[in-house]
Amino acid sequence: MALPLAGRVAVVTGASRGVGKGIALGLGEAGATVYVTGRTVEEGTAHWPGTIGATAEAVSALGGRGVAVRCDHRDDAAIAALFARVQADEGRLDVLVNNVYSIPGLETPGGVPFWELPLEVWDHIHAVGLRAHFVASRCAAPLMIARSSGLIVNVSSAGGARYLFNVAYGAAKAALERLAADMAHELRPHGVAALSIRPAMVATERTRATPHLWTSRPTPEPPQSPRFAGRAVAALAADPDVLAKSGRALEMVALAAEYGFTDPGD
Repeated sequence: MALPLAGRVAVVTGASRGVGKGIALGLGEAGATVYVTGRTVEEGTAHWPGTIGATAEAVSALGGRGVAVRCDHRDDAAIAALFARVQADEGRLDVLVNNVYSIPGLETPGGVPFWELPLEVWDHIHAVGLRAHFVASRCAAPLMIARSSGLIVNVSSAGGARYLFNVAYGAAKAALERLAADMAHELRPHGVAALSIRPAMVATERTRATPHLWTSRPTPEPPQSPRFAGRAVAALAADPDVLAKSGRALEMVALAAEYGFTDPGD
C-alpha cells in the first residue's frame, strides 16, 4: 500500500521534542522526507529530553526519511541556509510546519500579569515564535510557488482566540494566526495553502513536568498526544483540496472527525 506522502518533502521547525516531534513523526508515518530542525544535537544539553537526531531516526523508523539539521531560528542566515539545503538536496518543498517556539515562564502557576512580565519574555516569544515563522515562510514560499503547490502550517493554540498563560503568549499566537491568514491571501493565486492548527493541551515533556498546566485546563478532555497533531498535518498535506482550508485556524478534533484519523496516544 502506497504511503500518502511518499515522495513529498517537509520541514518541521523545533522538532527535537514536543509537538514539533509529533508532527515530524506524523509526516514520517505517511512516508514523507522530513527535515527536522532545532538546536539540540546531544542529549543532556537541553533542559528537556530529545534531540533532532533522535527525531529524525524515529521518522525513518516509521517509514519516512528523517534528516536532522541544526538550526537556531533566531538566526536569519541559518534559516536561509536550511532552505537552500532543501532546495539543493531535494529540488522541492511540499510542506513547512512553523512550530519552533520559546515560552519562558509557564512554570509559574497562574502566569504573571503583563505589568510584571519581564520584557525578555515578550522578546523570546515573539522573536522565536513569530518573527522566525515569517522568515521561514519567506524562504519556503518561492520553492512552493515554483511548483504551484504546497502547504505552510503555523502551530497555534487556543491562545490565538482567548486568554492563555499571559499577554505576550496570546498576542503572539493571535499574530501567528493572522500571519497564516494573510499569507494565504497572497499565496492563493499560486496554488499554495497557508493555515494554522490549534492543538489542545498536549502531553509533551514540558507539560508532563508542569502539573499546574494540567489542573488549570478549562475542559476535562484527556490531553492529546504530540502525534495527534502530526496525523492532522499529514492528512492536510495529503488532501488535494487543502486550498479550500487556506487561511483558517483549525482544531485537531474537527480534523480527526473529517479525515478519520485517531490519536495514537504516544
